[in-house]
Amino acid sequence: MIPTFLVPLMGGDHGDKVRVVQTLLFVQGINTLIQTLFGTRLPTVIGGSYAFMVPIMSIIHDPALTRIEDDHLRFLSSMRAVQGALIVSSSIQIILGYSQLWAICSRFFSPLGMVPVISLLGFGLFDRGFPVVGRCVEIGVPMLILFVTFSQYLKNFHFRQLPVLERFALLISVTVIWAYAHLLTASGAYKHRPDLTQGNCRTDRAYLISAAPWIKIPYPLQWGAPTFDAGHCFGMMAAVIVSLIESTGGYKAASRLASATPPPAHVLSRGIGWQGIGILLSGMFGTLSGCTVSAENVGLLGSTRVGSRRVIQIAAGFMIFFSILVPIFAALYCVLFGLVASVGLSFLQFTNMNSMRNLFIVGVALFLGLSIPEYFREYTSKAYHGPSHTKAGWFNDFLNTIFFSSPTVALIVGVFLDNTLDYKDSARDRGMPWWAKFRSFQGDSRNEEFYTLPFNLNRFFPPS
Repeated sequence: MIPTFLVPLMGGDHGDKVRVVQTLLFVQGINTLIQTLFGTRLPTVIGGSYAFMVPIMSIIHDPALTRIEDDHLRFLSSMRAVQGALIVSSSIQIILGYSQLWAICSRFFSPLGMVPVISLLGFGLFDRGFPVVGRCVEIGVPMLILFVTFSQYLKNFHFRQLPVLERFALLISVTVIWAYAHLLTASGAYKHRPDLTQGNCRTDRAYLISAAPWIKIPYPLQWGAPTFDAGHCFGMMAAVIVSLIESTGGYKAASRLASATPPPAHVLSRGIGWQGIGILLSGMFGTLSGCTVSAENVGLLGSTRVGSRRVIQIAAGFMIFFSILVPIFAALYCVLFGLVASVGLSFLQFTNMNSMRNLFIVGVALFLGLSIPEYFREYTSKAYHGPSHTKAGWFNDFLNTIFFSSPTVALIVGVFLDNTLDYKDSARDRGMPWWAKFRSFQGDSRNEEFYTLPFNLNRFFPPS
C-alpha cells in the first residue's frame, strides 16, 4: 500500500512500483528472519511503516526534486534522497538499542502506562480500517463478514482434527473474495462506473502482475548512490523515533498473544537495535519506507492462535522467495487492529482501576492519543501542510511526524503522567509489582525459553 501511494507521486511508473514492492517484501523478509533469530525472538513480522510517510512526502515535494522534468529521473533522485535519510536516521535506533539506553527508558513504563500505547497501536489506525473498506463496499463488507464468520463462529470446525477455519480464516477469506472480485471485474460490473470506483474495485488495475519481471533479485544501491541532506535526515529521525515507540508496543502485545512473558528490558533493547539495522538495510536497498512491527500480523497471532516463531521464520522465507517472483499483497485491518487494541486494554487487569489517578491517566492518554493526531490529519488535509509550518522544514517534519502517531502521543502523555502524578505511593495501583519481575532476564524462569539467543550465542552476549 505504501509504494502504491508514493511511487506515482515520485514520477515512477508501474514497473518502478513493482520493483519497490518486491524490494520491500525482500528486505522485510530478511528483517523478520533477523528479528526472530537474534532480536526479541518473538513471533513478529517486520513490515513497512506508515510513520515514515510524512518525512518521505516532504522529501518528494522538495523544490530541488520537483523541478526535475523527466519523471524517471525525478523518481530515481527522490528514491536516493529517501535512502540517504533512512541510512543516517537508522543510527538513532541502533544507538538506543545496542547501548541499552532504551532498556533504561523502559524501566519507567508500567502496565498502566503501556495500556494507551498498545491500545492506540490498533485504535490509532481506525482511518485505515472501515473507511478503506467503504471505498468498495461490495467487496470490503463481504470480506469482513466472511473473515469474522470463519475465525469466530466456525472456529470449532475441524478437518482431520485440525481447526482449519480458525488457523486459515484470513487465507481462505482472501482467496474466496478475490475470486468473487475477479468475477465481478470479468463480468463487466464496473465497466461504466467512475474511475475512482474502478481503481478501488477492479482486480486488473494494480498492474503488479503484468508489470512484474519473472525473476528479479533486489540488491543494495540498485537505484544508485544515496544522496544526503541534513534537513531530510532530521525529519526522518522523528519517524524512526515513532517506529521505535510503536514497535515497543507491538513487542509487548505480541508477547501477550504468544503466551510469552513480557520481554525483559535488555531483550526489548536488543530488538530495537536489530530493528535499527533493519532500517539501515531498508535505506541501502531502497524500500521507500522504514520498518516496524506489523500491527496486523500481531493481531493475526490472536486470530489464528499460532504463536510459534518457527512459523514466522518460515513466513519470512516465503516473503524473500516470492519477492524474487511475482508480488501479490492484501490485508484486512478492521478485525486485526481491534485485536491489538484489546490486548492493550487487557493490561488493565494488573492495575487498580478503582483509583481515580489511574482513570485520569488512561482516559486522558487515550483521548489525546486519538484527538491530537486527528487534528494534525485534518489540518494537513485542508492546508496541505502540517500545523507546524515554520521556515525550518526539518523542524516541521520532526514535529508533524511525532504528533501524527497515536501511540507516540499516548506514550508521551501516559508515561509522563504516570511517572509524575503521586507515583511514589501508587506502585501497586500502577501494576509495578507484577511488572518488576519481568524486567530482568533472571526475574522469571520462562524467559530462558522465550528469549535465549540461538546457536549458544548467550556465551558472548550474556543476559542482564
